[in-house]
Amino acid sequence: MDSLAELARRLDNLIRLGTIAEVDHAAARCRVKSGRLLTTWLPWIALRAGGTLDWNPPTVGEQCLLFSPSGETAQALVLTGLYSDAHRAPEKSPDLHRRQYPDGAIIDYDHATHALDATLPGGATVMLQATGGVTIEGDVTVDGKLKVTGDAEIEGTARAAIDVLGADKSLVKHLHLGNLGVPTSPPQ
Repeated sequence: MDSLAELARRLDNLIRLGTIAEVDHAAARCRVKSGRLLTTWLPWIALRAGGTLDWNPPTVGEQCLLFSPSGETAQALVLTGLYSDAHRAPEKSPDLHRRQYPDGAIIDYDHATHALDATLPGGATVMLQATGGVTIEGDVTVDGKLKVTGDAEIEGTARAAIDVLGADKSLVKHLHLGNLGVPTSPPQ
C-alpha cells in the first residue's frame, strides 16, 4: 500500500502547470519544466491526430498543463495554449479568429463582418494548387502585375485604361495600310 506521502505526491502530479523546455519535432515530443521537475520526452495534445491531421508544435517558453494519469509524470500528456506574460493574447475582439505566426504573418476571420484577411510579411508567397480548377465568385481586384501562362478566355468586355499589346503591336497606336498602300492614322 502506498504511503500518505506517496499518495500526496501523486495527487500533486495529476495536473501541473509548466513551461515547454525543449521540443523534438521529428518525434513530436517535448520536455516540460514544472517547478524543479524537468519531464522526460512527452507527447503534446494536437487538435487532430487521426484521419485528419493537424501540425502546430509547441514553442519553447510556452506555458502548458501536464495531465499525468495516476500522478506519474513520466506518462503525462502536454496541453499547450495557455497565454502568459511571455506570450500574450494577440487580440481582444470576441468576433475575431486570429492565427499569428512568428514571422509576422496574420490570418484573421471576423465573423461579425464576414471578412477574411491574410497579411503576409515582405517577400512572402502564396501557392494554391487545384488541378480540378479554381472558381472565384465575386469581384476581384489585383493591385500589382498579373501574369497568365496559359490561354485566357473572357466572356464579356475587356477594358484597358492605357493600351493592349498583342505580338508587340499596340491596339491604340497600330497603323493599317489604306487603299492606296499608305499607312492610315492611328485609331482614335
